[in-house]
Amino acid sequence: MTPGLLVAFEGLDQSGKQTQAEALMRHFREAGQPCRLLSFPDYATPIGAEIGRGLHGEREYGADVMQLLYVANRHEKRPEIVSALNDGVAIVCDRYIASSIAYGEAHGLDAAWLDEIQRFLPRPDLCLLLDIAPETAAARKKTGRDRYESDLALLSRVRQSYHRQAAASNHWIVLDADRPREAVQADVVTALGSRLARR
Repeated sequence: MTPGLLVAFEGLDQSGKQTQAEALMRHFREAGQPCRLLSFPDYATPIGAEIGRGLHGEREYGADVMQLLYVANRHEKRPEIVSALNDGVAIVCDRYIASSIAYGEAHGLDAAWLDEIQRFLPRPDLCLLLDIAPETAAARKKTGRDRYESDLALLSRVRQSYHRQAAASNHWIVLDADRPREAVQADVVTALGSRLARR
């Protein structure tokens, strides 16, 4: 495997990002590739804990403040990401830069600004959009949804932003995630191989 690879899984909640990220980690390990999995937001950090409060109504933050918190949460992990990539470790992210652009844009924020405030974060070599309809996301999680997960109109705009981002870059692969996980997993491995062949 090519070292120093950064792969990001993006998509709506319940699209299978964590499942596919963990499967890709197993694939890397079986190939002898050192790897690390990061999930964002990371609620274990002080900034991540504040994000959790905002998502569950304990804070009244505007959309811009929430996205600044998300970006700051990723910056908390930036030294770890840079060091790992420099050491030849493959990094797999469950959500990353594109998530702030998608959710922020869905709330009416400027996409260019959302991209600019993340310009010092390492860019993914491959973004995998696990695409499902908002109604599918809601059906997969009927209880315990946060304020974003409960707003189907918002999720529709998030999905549109993801598709816009994917269409504007050759670093993206869009996968139909409303299929058995094994089928999606096979497509992830194929997409990774195709991307590595172009490096």
